[in-house]
Amino acid sequence: MSILNLALFAVLLLVLFSIYSKTQKLGLTVFIALLLGLASGALLQIFYEKPTIDTTLDWVNLVGGGYVRLLQMIVMPLVFISILSAITRLNQAKSLGKISFSVLSVLLVTTAISATIGIALVYLFDLSAEGLVAGERELAAQARVDGRVGQVSNLSVPAMLVSFIPRNPFAELTGANPTSIISTVIFSAFLGVAALSLAKEDQNLGERIAQGIETLNKLVMRLVRFVIRLTPYGVFALMIKMGATSQWADIVKLGNFIVASYIAIILMFIVHAILLFFVKINPLEYYKKVMPTLSFAFSSRSSAATLPLNIETQTNKLNNNHTIANFSATFGATIGQNGCAGIYPAMLAAMVAPTVGIDPFSLQYILTLILVVTISSFGIAGVGGGATFAAIVVLSSLDLPLALVGLLISVEPLIDMGRTALNVNGSMIAGTISNKCLNKPNAI
Repeated sequence: MSILNLALFAVLLLVLFSIYSKTQKLGLTVFIALLLGLASGALLQIFYEKPTIDTTLDWVNLVGGGYVRLLQMIVMPLVFISILSAITRLNQAKSLGKISFSVLSVLLVTTAISATIGIALVYLFDLSAEGLVAGERELAAQARVDGRVGQVSNLSVPAMLVSFIPRNPFAELTGANPTSIISTVIFSAFLGVAALSLAKEDQNLGERIAQGIETLNKLVMRLVRFVIRLTPYGVFALMIKMGATSQWADIVKLGNFIVASYIAIILMFIVHAILLFFVKINPLEYYKKVMPTLSFAFSSRSSAATLPLNIETQTNKLNNNHTIANFSATFGATIGQNGCAGIYPAMLAAMVAPTVGIDPFSLQYILTLILVVTISSFGIAGVGGGATFAAIVVLSSLDLPLALVGLLISVEPLIDMGRTALNVNGSMIAGTISNKCLNKPNAI
């Protein structure tokens, strides 16, 4: 039966190829691929036994996993050369400070708002950690969580900030550390500032350096466009895996938490739209342009893998300044994630607090929680990133038990899809608002 499944998979890939060839609309094709993949995965789970599903998914993952690895392949070269290229276009190095401050301010403010919304949803749905039963999968997950607590037990903001500075930039270019993206940005920024300094001393030398960097940038961007064209097929395969492996019984059991989480996520998308409206940008036009990128983020559950799509969307569709687009995309992949580092840990902290006799809705606790979530979101990359580590950092900082992190492992993948899309949208919002407020044209 696996051969038949793979034959149908190949046919559906050809259907998607035909749709894209005729329409030339990437967003529409990605959306169709998402729905088609989810339906196909659900049918696999309904009609086949686990051995057949596993064999089928092994082959399907050649497309889904292969696409994600292609994106991961180009992330570090893209970050390095695009940041370097963007800075060499600046007239003055001091512009970097304004851009960085603007992008980080938007990311952190929206994270604080997302934490507030998460707490409000816990109150409205009357969610609590009391009464949750740990099954075999949850207990195993809890053991893994306990094993990782040591990685964040001595966590401090200064230590996290220092970890961003690269000791060996060539090692960081391999993605060796959790903070490699930010470290590569810092290294590229220093090289860019050095290039600007040389250009002031010797204009001809500065022009030759800028031309060489721009040539490399165009080469990498052409590679990025080749990979992006494969998005519908990667999304289709990833959604098949999602639909075929989801534990629907667990989803029903924790339905209230899932519903509350997605309402919080949707509300943050609305908050993003309101922020766009305030800076006189049409939210509907914005979401129409970014939908393919959000669709991939939703299905891949990886902000880092979505980074090339993020930058391409900001520069080519939103017409954001090249420098701002690169900074917002790279910072947003590891700092101030509205979903994973905002909504999720805030909800868990509010749910766990009553189990240790704390009123989670007292003004003092709410303000403390929002502050801790916001600060922690700035340094999550220092401990490996992701919602699990964000939750560990926040709960540990507030001296709360960590059991709930493992207990919710059953529904993690489903919620993580929406959180990742929100993370990516938050970074694009930061870039778009910064671009508007700083009055930067698309090219400097």
